[in-house]
Amino acid sequence: MIDAPSIGLWELLKHARSWLGNLHRAGRTRKLASVTAVREIVTIARETAVYLRQINETGKREHATERRLTAGWTNLGFQLKDLGLTKLAKRCQISGKHWSNPNHFDDEFLRKADVSVERMEKLALDLLNQIDR
Repeated sequence: MIDAPSIGLWELLKHARSWLGNLHRAGRTRKLASVTAVREIVTIARETAVYLRQINETGKREHATERRLTAGWTNLGFQLKDLGLTKLAKRCQISGKHWSNPNHFDDEFLRKADVSVERMEKLALDLLNQIDR
């Protein structure tokens, strides 16, 4: 089981700032891998948002879509961890676990983890803007 999140927004931003400093000194290959992984957060967040809209409009869940979201968020969590973005990686892992079993975490845990698709997309876009500077 994933521990209760201790990923406050301030802590995440502090971690991201340190990571960005290291990234600016990194080689081209690592920078490209980092940009690709952070862009993937935006992509999967938007895919997740479309699926949530579908659930709200139809009331129907699709295991195939949830399987894809589980794999996507989980794999992204591993990529981000390998790149040193451990706090953001943990959020992706929570999202992956949530899609594998939506009843695994209670609403309070998910609220504290702050893993909404809007928040994840915003964090990724903010990171991309910082990388481009």
